[in-house]
Amino acid sequence: MSQSRFNHVFLTQRTSLLRTLERMVNNHSTAEDLLQETYLRVTRALSERAIDHLEPFVFQTARNLALDHLRARRIHSRTMVDDVPPEVVHSVAAPTSSAEDAAHAEQLLERLNVSLSELSARQQRIFIHSRLHGHSYQEIADELNVSLSTVQKELKLIMSICIGVADRLNTD
Repeated sequence: MSQSRFNHVFLTQRTSLLRTLERMVNNHSTAEDLLQETYLRVTRALSERAIDHLEPFVFQTARNLALDHLRARRIHSRTMVDDVPPEVVHSVAAPTSSAEDAAHAEQLLERLNVSLSELSARQQRIFIHSRLHGHSYQEIADELNVSLSTVQKELKLIMSICIGVADRLNTD
């Protein structure tokens, strides 16, 4: 399959691809970016191997890119600073921080580790599934056979423990 054939297919299906991506990510700008990435990925794939069914391949590539984007966005929203006060975020050492800042961050991590190790086995599993693996509250509830409310309450408690550890370290 030649690049010119792909260009024809891509231009013919561009509007449909863009609409599909927009429905998936609910953002026109992101959909445009994913559409461009689709073009680049399919072009790269064509240079490496023959693709017999080009149109379905293009749509599947676009869909996979959108799903990857949504998964990354979901994980980012669960693992980043959403639940943490700004003063705690700023207390973590940056790569270019001073030795004092790095020592402070190391103390914070050590104390967090101690506090988290004191959680019940269920609380630890909830924390790991939520914050490290990016699982939804419902997925965690289903896996642990507990209610959604239990997962939410446990995570709220765990995050308050983490915040308390950081507050105590900052006042020491």
